Amino acid sequence: MRICLFNWKDCSHPEAGGAEVYTREVLTRWAAAGHRVTWFAAAAPGAPAEERADGVDLVRRGGTLGVYRQARAWYAAQPRGRFDLLVDEVNTRPFGCGRWPGGTPAVALVHQVAREVWSARFPAPLSWAGRHLAEPHWLRSLNGTPVLTVSRSSRDSLQEYGVRDIRLVPEGLARSPRPEVPREPHPTVVVLGRLAPVKQIDHAVEAFRLLRRTMPEARLWIVGDGPERRRLERSAPDAVTFHGRVDQARRNELLARAHVLVATSVREGWALVVDEAAAMGTPAIAYDRPGLCDSVPAARGVLVRPEPAALADALRIHLPALVRRPAPAGWRGGALDWDEVAQEVLRVALEATGTTGRTRTTARPARAVGARR
Repeated sequence: MRICLFNWKDCSHPEAGGAEVYTREVLTRWAAAGHRVTWFAAAAPGAPAEERADGVDLVRRGGTLGVYRQARAWYAAQPRGRFDLLVDEVNTRPFGCGRWPGGTPAVALVHQVAREVWSARFPAPLSWAGRHLAEPHWLRSLNGTPVLTVSRSSRDSLQEYGVRDIRLVPEGLARSPRPEVPREPHPTVVVLGRLAPVKQIDHAVEAFRLLRRTMPEARLWIVGDGPERRRLERSAPDAVTFHGRVDQARRNELLARAHVLVATSVREGWALVVDEAAAMGTPAIAYDRPGLCDSVPAARGVLVRPEPAALADALRIHLPALVRRPAPAGWRGGALDWDEVAQEVLRVALEATGTTGRTRTTARPARAVGARR
């Protein structure tokens, strides 16, 4: 099949996140199975306008806002019938592929709605207009296009916006063995993710500050980087260590050495970090928020009210036992292997659009999209 996916970022973009990792893992496996795959995204610093990486044709045009106009213009310039399936990956604003001329079957892939994220990222009145005017209008425009999403909470949120034809697809995880490292001698809490307002890392720091009143030997590791780092470093107590952005091997080591992961995001599509921690034998204590309320129970974690005091209380209750009897091995959460995810996403997309095609995928590991040949 000839498939084209539209996303306002690809993995070379400095703001790329979990949605782009998901896209990379799925598209490279489709390409490995023999499908002709194109990924259209915004221009990124230092990245060429076009390249081919691991079997995927990358096309980059426009900026954060201009990418939508550029996508439509680029698609209009393609020969009629060039593609068999279009995938509109929605990061708040759809590309509108389902309404483009030519009649090519299209599905939308929505990891999460923004909703509370508007207030975390933008000041009033822009945040109000985005949440109550722009996003509802954009998402209602998806009616008539089958929508794929990765969690029940995202499905429920989309239904609240009036979206009707919604199908669940799985999240994915690259399985890694737990490194043979000991747990830390002191009770150690780890936070992993982009240090951005929507992650509310300051809530984790405040909960840790409260925990230290009764557990002064506790430590907090913050793994990741982002615009909030300097502010967090200025306000964090001495027992907090900022590890910055690390590679996968170091990330697995830190997760395996810690006793518990905490997650305090305002909203997630799924929160894959919860599964990554479980694979290292480290449970999660997290806010009861969309996305987290799906991934945390599936990975044997604990949900709490979304406030620092509740998180601190849960840490006081659960952390001592986790220190005394840490898990010797990891376990599987709700995410599937990427090979299974790639096959299921394509199967559901073809079923939703009534399209026929070859859906075999291979088990060959995928290289990162954006890596030059």
